[in-house]
Amino acid sequence: MGGLFPSFRLSYGQKLFVLATVPLILAASAIAFVVAHQSRALAEHEIRSLEAQLLEAKKAELRNYMTQAINGFYFIYGSAAPDDELSKQQVKQILSAMIYGDEGFFFVYHYDGTNLVNPRHTEMINKNWSDLTDSEGTPVVAEIIRVARQGAGYHTHLWPKASTGQEAKMITYVTSFPSWQWAVGTGVFIDDVINSVAAARADVQNRIQRTFFYISAITIAALLLVFLSGIILNIRERRLADAKLKELTQRVFDAQEEERGRVARELHDGISQILVGVKFALDVARRRIKQGDTRANATLEKGIENLSGAIQEVRRISRDLRPGVLDDLGLGPAIKALTDDFRTRTGIDTHFETVVFRNRLDQNSKIALYRIAQEALTNIERHSGATEVSIDIRGHRRGATLRISDNGTGIDTVATRQPGRGLGLRNMQERIDQLGGTLRVLGTKTGTTIEAQVPLTHLLPPQEASLPRKAKVS
Repeated sequence: MGGLFPSFRLSYGQKLFVLATVPLILAASAIAFVVAHQSRALAEHEIRSLEAQLLEAKKAELRNYMTQAINGFYFIYGSAAPDDELSKQQVKQILSAMIYGDEGFFFVYHYDGTNLVNPRHTEMINKNWSDLTDSEGTPVVAEIIRVARQGAGYHTHLWPKASTGQEAKMITYVTSFPSWQWAVGTGVFIDDVINSVAAARADVQNRIQRTFFYISAITIAALLLVFLSGIILNIRERRLADAKLKELTQRVFDAQEEERGRVARELHDGISQILVGVKFALDVARRRIKQGDTRANATLEKGIENLSGAIQEVRRISRDLRPGVLDDLGLGPAIKALTDDFRTRTGIDTHFETVVFRNRLDQNSKIALYRIAQEALTNIERHSGATEVSIDIRGHRRGATLRISDNGTGIDTVATRQPGRGLGLRNMQERIDQLGGTLRVLGTKTGTTIEAQVPLTHLLPPQEASLPRKAKVS
């Protein structure tokens, strides 16, 4: 599976883009869903209200038609007997003539299901239709008769339109003439209501789609804005990073050149002069030996003494470049040796204290703290005018802390931030930043305190700490 799906890792910029866009997309989707749901619910409520109003208007229209029809023949029905066939015939003729609109008509069914009046469908007259149903299986005549027997009411069903011959939805209002056992009614097609409701639903759907389109457009515009902002920030950060990288590279080169110059001066001013003295002593001793001069031994002794000094100088330079005691014995002994050498070389009263914590600092932390101590002592020697220096290193629950204090003239922390100044402090800060630690510099008129703290993550577990010698402290 690993070959089919290679590992995919996002860059830091891509993670930020995803972090910015995913909540935006989720929020836009949630807003769109809520808006669509609320819009549909509200629109459906409005559509149902509209449909009810239209249907109620149709029903009121049917009741009005029926009232007009009854007023036209009630004087006949009111005085007729149940078996008055002449009156029944007169009423049938009146109802057959009452045709309105393109589709409207009145009908009469006997309670047994026989059609007595149907001017739009004369082929149904004098036939029994009690079992008649529409294409959806809804009973028509039987339900009309049932409603009429109850007094009056409405019935919705499908009925063929005379204009098209196709079934359409109809609302029928029917009332009863109980003495004659007649169900008299009329109906109106409501396909216009259905079309209006369908048009309203289609309009709602179109509005919801437009809302989705607007939300999508706004979301896309926001994503583009985030993307463009990310690109601009990325370009800006890259430029800053390139500038910082160039500055750092130049500072590395400057530090290398400074270190090379220091080593060159050490070699020229120290080793070179001592070796010249050794060569001169050997030449003098060689001539005196040839001449049998008894002072030849003294000259050789002087040359050997100078050669021993050269060896010591080489060792000192080597120790400054990379102290072997740091690798052999640990940070505590290395800083103690550095302190002793500083005291001997400068005459400044220097005190060193430490708490043994079993060499648990990792290699990078030991080197960084040693170089910070070395840089601090160099600054004290060159700039502070101090007569007393105190160095303390110890481990604690938060990690390890190196504190260096002097009683010199103090340090101007503001001035060191100016370009071209405070290179030593910047070097300290960069070393401690690489470890994720903190560097504090406190300068007063009575001295300076430098405190470098390494986090607990750089302390090795006790079982991993190496102890090649019992005397090892760091």
